[in-house]
Amino acid sequence: MKPKNIVYQVLVADMKKSKAAIWEDIAERLARNIEVNVGKLARLTKKNDVVAVPGKVLGGGEISHALVIGAEKFSGSARAKIEAVGGQAVSLKELAQKHADGKGVRIIAG
Repeated sequence: MKPKNIVYQVLVADMKKSKAAIWEDIAERLARNIEVNVGKLARLTKKNDVVAVPGKVLGGGEISHALVIGAEKFSGSARAKIEAVGGQAVSLKELAQKHADGKGVRIIAG
């Protein structure tokens, strides 16, 4: 695992303790440098899907439908595009709290 700040370390520890396997999977993937463009998210999802990105969401491409996206980080342009279509850009911690059982959450990574 690459060294990161204490907030990252706490997030990973909390996710690994989760009873839902999806959050442990995401915690393991956070050690990689994953980046996903909003255009890819748009192609792989439908309106109102809930998505976890174990890394950073970038602003490349276009998105035309609302999603709830949890990620470690968002670029400014990605957040603006997501919110402009009525979507939500939230932290992985917030997403894990709202969807503790992991049901209905899709992982999209790279």
